[in-house]
Amino acid sequence: MAIKTTSQNSTFKKSILFLLTLVSYSSFAQKDGYWDKERATTKEIMVPARDRIAISTEDLPVGTTEIVYRITLLDKNQEMANSLVSLLKAIPDPTGVSQGSAGAVFLMSKISGDDECTYSIFTSNENAKKYIADGKIDKACYSQAEPVSKDAKRLSVNRSSCLKENISTIWFGFESKNWILSQKVVLEVVPWVDTKLSRGWNQDNKNEIISLCKTSTMAQKMANSDDFCVCILNKIMKQYRYDEFQKLLAVEKTKVYKDFGNACYKDADISKNVFNDLRTQAASLIKTQKYNEAIPKLNTIVNEGKATALDYSSLGYCYILTKQYAKALKVLLEGEKLDDTELMIKLNLAHTYLVSNDYSAAKAIYKKYQTQNVTDSLSWIAKTKLDFAVFEKAGLPSKDFERILKLYN
Repeated sequence: MAIKTTSQNSTFKKSILFLLTLVSYSSFAQKDGYWDKERATTKEIMVPARDRIAISTEDLPVGTTEIVYRITLLDKNQEMANSLVSLLKAIPDPTGVSQGSAGAVFLMSKISGDDECTYSIFTSNENAKKYIADGKIDKACYSQAEPVSKDAKRLSVNRSSCLKENISTIWFGFESKNWILSQKVVLEVVPWVDTKLSRGWNQDNKNEIISLCKTSTMAQKMANSDDFCVCILNKIMKQYRYDEFQKLLAVEKTKVYKDFGNACYKDADISKNVFNDLRTQAASLIKTQKYNEAIPKLNTIVNEGKATALDYSSLGYCYILTKQYAKALKVLLEGEKLDDTELMIKLNLAHTYLVSNDYSAAKAIYKKYQTQNVTDSLSWIAKTKLDFAVFEKAGLPSKDFERILKLYN
């Protein structure tokens, strides 16, 4: 007998340890959400004999991802032993409801009457009314076809069509199986609210912000504005609930976009991508000889203080080809201060002096660097010849081009 008692104690201790572990795990999970007992549904319904009736839940709170419901049929004068809300206090997160058959039994009412009913769940009032009229359950998202005296289940967004992001109310339809007397049915529904989703930011709302962001001036400067718009979205979601944001005036929303846009624009990674996109766009425009369109993109980089010596060189080149020689000289001299060894700037400076009728200044630069390469694979002389061909086609002053090329000989 002593051995048996020791074994029982050991089993008991293991069970206690398992329960403590489960409670500890569930308590941790609870941080992601909560059972909303304030907006739980508890309704006592009288279902006439051989009749059908439908009842709606209270409005489900924004962010509801799970519900637990319990249906109990009571005989006359019977009362519930424990409310569903009080039982759920011992189950901190919804996964605890589905821990095998023990969880289902735990949620069952300790008492129920002898009567039985069938029930179905609907996602619209219209479908519930149709059920009352004809008893058909083809529009139900869930149906209990076998008569029961009590039942308890958990429904989740991921596993049931009864719960969707845009559904705020569900309807329970009951059909009495008592042919003589009315039935007393107690319906209890408790929602589980995801803390993050309770702020109202569902997929459609997020896409709305992203779409608006992509039409902004800042976003249109970028080849890919995804990271930029996600950055703005995250800042808005952190600052506002969705319904709060929707209540802002149009001018207030514009300011929010502008302020958060400026903050995201200065983010190191996003900023780097933005300016790389502008460089890529400018290079493509220069290649197709759309110099006037490339200039504002390069100027954006310069004005933001993110320009390299090569950016200044490209901008100067565009100014030369649009015959804005004074501007070309100014930006090229600024670029030269960033990197005095960048020969692309030196070459464009020589070009600027040449087309501005300062042959002597141009000649000195052309002669000084004629034996070097402007890139690792392109010589100074070859690049000069390529540029002169472009300049002649664009109608720039070309009377001194041959004189410079003779210097190289």
